Amino acid sequence: MEPTSLTTERLLLRPFTPADADAVHAACQDPGIPRYTNVPSPYTPEDARTFTGDICPAGWRDDSVYTWGVFTREEGLLAGSMSLTPTAQPSCERQAEIGYWTAKEQRGRGYTVEAVRAVVRWGFERLGVERMEWYAEAGNEGSRAVALKAGFTMEGTLRSKIAHAGTRRDAWVASLLPSDLRLPSAAPYLPFPGRG
Repeated sequence: MEPTSLTTERLLLRPFTPADADAVHAACQDPGIPRYTNVPSPYTPEDARTFTGDICPAGWRDDSVYTWGVFTREEGLLAGSMSLTPTAQPSCERQAEIGYWTAKEQRGRGYTVEAVRAVVRWGFERLGVERMEWYAEAGNEGSRAVALKAGFTMEGTLRSKIAHAGTRRDAWVASLLPSDLRLPSAAPYLPFPGRG
């Protein structure tokens, strides 16, 4: 897919470029980012160059993962990173997973919620996603708060879902459907009669 930029009231979401490597490297020095994501630790300048110059562009080219840098529109500061990954399994057709991290200095301002809303709408409208999923290690209260504020519905805890730093960890899972945003879906949804 052709790399796509998105704008919100306060943010510009655009594909990372090699020029963003220094800002990504600086943000990923915060121990909270490698603690709850799959970024390498320690995170080196070479890791940032590879991420911004190779990994992100390749994801757009082969439609495996769409990654945006989240920047403030006014100052052009890096607020975080956001990725949308289509699920490759045939049984999970038209599903995608959203993931994100937020630069420490930009937390608590609602930027990540604003960016999540833009990306999930893009996924529903542009990619035809019919189920958006969010996972985070159980205990990652910040990520969970973002998902809930963006409209996701918590579905439970998946035991031993995440392999991280040599251990298996439980994960919280939540979902968002097009109908939650009053958007159409190509396939009808038949909820379980006892739901709710």
